[in-house]
Amino acid sequence: MNKPTPPGDPMPHGRLTVQLLAMPRDTNANGDIFGGWVVSQMDIACGITARDTATGRVVTVAIEAMTFISPVKVGDLLCVYTSLERIGRSSMTIHVEAWAQRFLTRAKEKVTDARFTFVAIDDCGRPRTVMRQEVKELS
Repeated sequence: MNKPTPPGDPMPHGRLTVQLLAMPRDTNANGDIFGGWVVSQMDIACGITARDTATGRVVTVAIEAMTFISPVKVGDLLCVYTSLERIGRSSMTIHVEAWAQRFLTRAKEKVTDARFTFVAIDDCGRPRTVMRQEVKELS
């Protein structure tokens, strides 16, 4: 039986940036997918969006307000959606949602969301300005 998506979140928001299959090697001691693995995939997806926005190197500087809503299970397809929320002088805030497309049923369920902040850096690792004319529509 398909489990419905949480009320208020019938559809993912943002651009599908990363999707991959949750495998047995990614489990915790309870047999669910390790939360750190999910966070890692979210960081990768946000890094792609930040890199594309800054047209160069970026680093994660903060993760804000992450709550795990539901576990990811082996065989689920983790789908990570990103949307650019704010661009500062050198920083970017990206909203990210992780959804599980459940194995066999294919029902989609939101498992977590957060805001990641990235800073554009130069080749020496120092913050650099994100030029507004470089910013392209990413949705």
